[in-house]
Amino acid sequence: MNKLLSEAVKAHGGLERWRNFNTIRATIVSGGQLFVQKGLPQDPTPREMTVSLHEQQASLSPFGAPDQRTRFMADRVAIEKLDGTVVAERNNPRASFDSHELMTAWDPLQRAYFNGYALWIYLTSPFALTMPGFVIEDIAPWQEGSETWRGLSATFPAWIASHSTKQEFYFGDDGLLRRHDYRVDVAGGFTAAQYVDQVQEFDGLKFPTRRRAYMRDEQGRPVLDAEMVFIHLGNIRLSRATLS
Repeated sequence: MNKLLSEAVKAHGGLERWRNFNTIRATIVSGGQLFVQKGLPQDPTPREMTVSLHEQQASLSPFGAPDQRTRFMADRVAIEKLDGTVVAERNNPRASFDSHELMTAWDPLQRAYFNGYALWIYLTSPFALTMPGFVIEDIAPWQEGSETWRGLSATFPAWIASHSTKQEFYFGDDGLLRRHDYRVDVAGGFTAAQYVDQVQEFDGLKFPTRRRAYMRDEQGRPVLDAEMVFIHLGNIRLSRATLS
């Protein structure tokens, strides 16, 4: 395993501890300019996000109605009633974003797909980067004020849905994640810098509980008046149960 990735995984609680669990549940509140631009402004209602740790599956509840949830996998997304009745579904959902630009509106299934893959990688990093198929390389550090954050480039395998094939992760001296950079291919390919902080420990594993994603300028700096997405996470619970 790459040395920095090994240090980061250990700092976040270690693989042995991570492998004791199968599912994460968290309360999330999210919003930002991106959802307004997509014609789906996010209300401040707290929601329950559930992700599988060792395979790419996720669910969000409520979604669209109090008795509805999403069901996300890389090759399928659905909106369901809580009893599993399918309200709407789409196979090969990534293809529905072909030719999309930043201001192209999303439908609810596209919103559900974006939420599913994004929260999956957010809640499983850096552990997911140790899964088969990821290619990890050291990159130049990022200077943030007086701090120097060490960097990794991650090339994602084809079977993982995410923002872009190549993404960058930056870690502080303590090994904890500080920043996550990517290109949002499902929204015209704009470049984003996501800052993470307010790290808390749950069941022996550490998670940032605040995320703020900004557009990046040509020098890689965040454009602070272009906060595209914010996410607040709380009440994180890990379980050995599988996603149902």
